[in-house]
Amino acid sequence: MAGKRGTSRWLAAGTTAIMLAFGGVPTAQADASLLNVSYDVTRELYKDINASFVAAYKQKGSETVSVRQSHGASSAQALSVLQGLQADVVTMNQPNDIDLLAEKGQLVPANWRARLPNDSAPYTTTMVFLVRKGNPKHIKDWDDLTKPGVQVVIPNPKTAGNGRYTYLAAWGYRKQHGGTDAQALDFEKAIFRNVPVLDTGGRGATTTFTQRDIGDVLVTFENEVSLIGSGVGAGSFEAVYPSVSLLAAPPVSIVDKVVDKRGTRKEAQAYLDYLWSPAAQEIIAQHHLRPRDKNVLAKHAAEFKPIKTFTVEEMFGSWQKAQQTHFADGGTFDQIIVDRK
Repeated sequence: MAGKRGTSRWLAAGTTAIMLAFGGVPTAQADASLLNVSYDVTRELYKDINASFVAAYKQKGSETVSVRQSHGASSAQALSVLQGLQADVVTMNQPNDIDLLAEKGQLVPANWRARLPNDSAPYTTTMVFLVRKGNPKHIKDWDDLTKPGVQVVIPNPKTAGNGRYTYLAAWGYRKQHGGTDAQALDFEKAIFRNVPVLDTGGRGATTTFTQRDIGDVLVTFENEVSLIGSGVGAGSFEAVYPSVSLLAAPPVSIVDKVVDKRGTRKEAQAYLDYLWSPAAQEIIAQHHLRPRDKNVLAKHAAEFKPIKTFTVEEMFGSWQKAQQTHFADGGTFDQIIVDRK
């Protein structure tokens, strides 16, 4: 009897060891987790989208899935993924940052834009101004950012998509008003001479303006201005819409090498598909981003002020050309930094 009990204990211990070696006691369906690596000012947006997606995915009878978030300056986030951060999906604020993953790391295919609707951009926004209550410096358009005595808060275009959109919007404004490239460069130099500090990301620039009380005008995404306008201290600021601005269409993508390694492609695809669902588009609108769904956009039409916009492709040919000309080492922005010194 004792021998049988000893044998049983040995068999049980051996079975447990084998099960532990292969990841523990198996369940009917394992839970999954995703990491969404995103840009600086989408923390609140994706917190709400994630909760909605998790509930909807579970309701369909799928396994429980959790979504973690990582936020920072868009280009810095892309570099982190390139250097090994295991992002299942990236939700960046401009295409260059996903192109980097395709070109330098082959983490996504070159045709990543074609895999989802709207060139893989589930919403749009634009660059507008936030000024202090009463607009004491009378800032109305891009020209006003060049005036002596006006402090302009813009994040660094080298690290922040927010800053890059602002730079390109100002360049395009000057070109649309008859300026040459040389005059547009001088226009940018005049603006950046008025920039007291170059934060690395958009949320840092917002903190500089709203909490550190630095600057007369913050240039940032429309949704960030609306978020500030509805938050604590909202009465201290006003939104100003310039005559024209740059259309921003923040793109998203699965990170193919990561999801295939982790076995999360199905969940990651479902997550990105969900961004175009009516429920997610409603959340997007509630966070002051312009949804792609026409019905949702019509419902919130009163919130989104009409503004004339142009695209990077229309003004600069492509994001690749804009990147190479303006933000690569030795580009026009580097000339501006030298001039600031």
